[in-house]
Amino acid sequence: MDPNMVACGTTRGLDQREEKLDDSHTTSDFSSQIQGESRTCKASRQVKYKGVLGTISTMVKMEGPKSLYKGLVAGLQRQMSFASVRIGLYDSVKELYTPKDTSIFTRLLAGCTTGAMAVTCAQPTDVVKVRFQAHIQLVGAPKRYNGTVDAYRTIAREEGVRGLWKGTFPNITRNAIVNCGEMVTYDLIKETLLKYHLMTDNFPCHFVAAFGAGFCATVVASPVDVVKTRYMNSSAGQYKNALSCMLTMVVKEGPNAFYKGFIPSFLRLGSWNVVMFVSYEQLKRLMVLAQTKDCLTSS
Repeated sequence: MDPNMVACGTTRGLDQREEKLDDSHTTSDFSSQIQGESRTCKASRQVKYKGVLGTISTMVKMEGPKSLYKGLVAGLQRQMSFASVRIGLYDSVKELYTPKDTSIFTRLLAGCTTGAMAVTCAQPTDVVKVRFQAHIQLVGAPKRYNGTVDAYRTIAREEGVRGLWKGTFPNITRNAIVNCGEMVTYDLIKETLLKYHLMTDNFPCHFVAAFGAGFCATVVASPVDVVKTRYMNSSAGQYKNALSCMLTMVVKEGPNAFYKGFIPSFLRLGSWNVVMFVSYEQLKRLMVLAQTKDCLTSS
């Protein structure tokens, strides 16, 4: 069982709430992160969302409980490819750089490296996730994608293969920051708790470290995440590049636009980190026990 799949399935509803929530008061387009431009979308429904709980209630009433898990397949594809690289290779890359050095700089470098590697390999899954979720929120618009596989084909046919790698640079920046916020923070918090004997290496320790990692990742990654989502979901020619998208947001909406949807984003990343890291630690422990058992049996 892949901990990334467990975490993605568990937090999928929170991901949908984050995409729905509007910190102003009117629109229900793809994401609170694209609210500035979605106000002009005539195909979007004009529904009020008031807070996280209000968003959940409105979604369930209007679209049914299944709406909380829209885009689950695309989300699983993304997490299985992204997280497997950026998290699975983190320890190996860290040891590759400096086998005996566990400084913060080494950890940050390893986090940036695996985050960039993950985006380079799996960027198309993120593009499809963003486009597919944006598409399914529109009412009255012609059906564009019949599924995630069809989304890959349509984007490649209409925009070329390069269209599947749209927004790669801001996504590399975003994933490098998130990876450092999650992996490095988790490492440091867990190490500190064990070093000063505040906790033992068990579930409570993993929970606290993972929760702290989720909060730090949300704080540092929200601005880049908002720009990335806006740019990847933009129509052709709307923005020259990611920098143009960022400047347009600052001019039209102000600095607060970079932290739209912060609370649901934190709830999603916090729960994602708790489920993922706790599952990861337990799987590591089971693997060590299995290897130890095999060694004893063979001897």
